[in-house]
Amino acid sequence: MKVLHVIPSFYPAAIYGGLTESVYQLCRHLLFHGCEIRVLTTDANGLGTVLDVPTAREVGFATGWRVRYCHRLAGDAVSPALLRWLSSSIRWADVVHLTTVYSFPTIPTLFLCKILGKPVVWSPTGALQRWQGSTRRVLKICWESVCRIAVPKRLLLHATSVEEAHESAPRFPGAETVCIPYGVEIPQHVAHVERTHTLRLLYLGRLHPKKGIENLLEACHRLKGTGSVLWMLTLAGAGGPHYTETLRSRIRMLGLSEEVQMVGLIFGCAKRTLFEHADIVLVPSYTESFGMVVAEALAHGVPVIVSRGAPWKRVEEVGCGLWVENDRESLAEAVTRMSVMPLSTMGHRGREWMEKEFSWDLMASALARRYAEIMGRE
Repeated sequence: MKVLHVIPSFYPAAIYGGLTESVYQLCRHLLFHGCEIRVLTTDANGLGTVLDVPTAREVGFATGWRVRYCHRLAGDAVSPALLRWLSSSIRWADVVHLTTVYSFPTIPTLFLCKILGKPVVWSPTGALQRWQGSTRRVLKICWESVCRIAVPKRLLLHATSVEEAHESAPRFPGAETVCIPYGVEIPQHVAHVERTHTLRLLYLGRLHPKKGIENLLEACHRLKGTGSVLWMLTLAGAGGPHYTETLRSRIRMLGLSEEVQMVGLIFGCAKRTLFEHADIVLVPSYTESFGMVVAEALAHGVPVIVSRGAPWKRVEEVGCGLWVENDRESLAEAVTRMSVMPLSTMGHRGREWMEKEFSWDLMASALARRYAEIMGRE
């Protein structure tokens, strides 16, 4: 079964966070389920920066898996070279897996698949969800209208949570929606550094208004005022220069410069070290389609506090974290509650849960079955 993945950016473009890593891991594991993989993408690695990868030829990652990086000329993923290769790549494929919505490759990919009669599995990755701070609403409505005209007859929307499926499906009436969560890499060994008298809090992710970071900082200000818990917070991640400076100013204004450290983009071994030195990972987002950092934290044995904007209600059922509102009072109260909980035991429960239900092999197997099903439809 020949599967073409079309995505605006790809591994090792770490600047885009968990998405590029997730699609990379999915491709790796699809190889074990009868799939031959090609990836059509760009060399984008953030605005103004590109990857140091060949763009004149395909790059072989493994047997049965090739990636073509096309040079990005503008925006996040504007690439005439990608358009030149799109038709032949789609003709080669039995199934096209398209990732993201409001991106340069999206509409051309949908139109060509419709013309060539190719089935599409489409992963919006939360882009079709809305929150109170969503921007460019009219433009997004227009973009979706064009997408509805362009979609091929055989279309499957891939959501990573029930919540994402519920919000995304109405935007494309008639399309079938399937819910298959992302997988997570489970490290063989976790060398967690034991907690001291200071509670080590960690936020890891993109710096963006929808992530609720301001609420987290307000919660920390509240904690400092009560003095009930000794704590420190590490903010790890990258964002737009203006928003990043806004957060720095907020930290100074709240008098948190000694307790809050911003460390920028972290990945690879440095990310693992962050988890090893964290007692609690906080995810205060207004909305998340999945929330990969939650799975990563639990896989490393670190309990979590997750906002109800993320689809992780079961952390309380499993006993590996709290699922709370993302306002400052709820977040501060959650930190205080968890400071006296058995964090090591909670982390162990979370790790066992990830091993049982969130392996990449399970996800790849489920998607491979869906690829086969949509191929067989008329």
